[in-house]
Amino acid sequence: MEKLLLLKEIYLEAFRNWTNLILQRYFKAFSWFCFALWIVTMYAFIFRVSTGYAFD
Repeated sequence: MEKLLLLKEIYLEAFRNWTNLILQRYFKAFSWFCFALWIVTMYAFIFRVSTGYAFD
């Protein structure tokens, strides 16, 4: 039982910061992806306005 608790503690210590690091990188990549989509949307809107597209 003691060995099992020791293995559990080693496992928890090894992966404690691992999930935090993955979440930080995921949210950073997701925010850059959303920002890029927003830039594409603004470009398309400005292009349509500058070429005289009728928004009906």
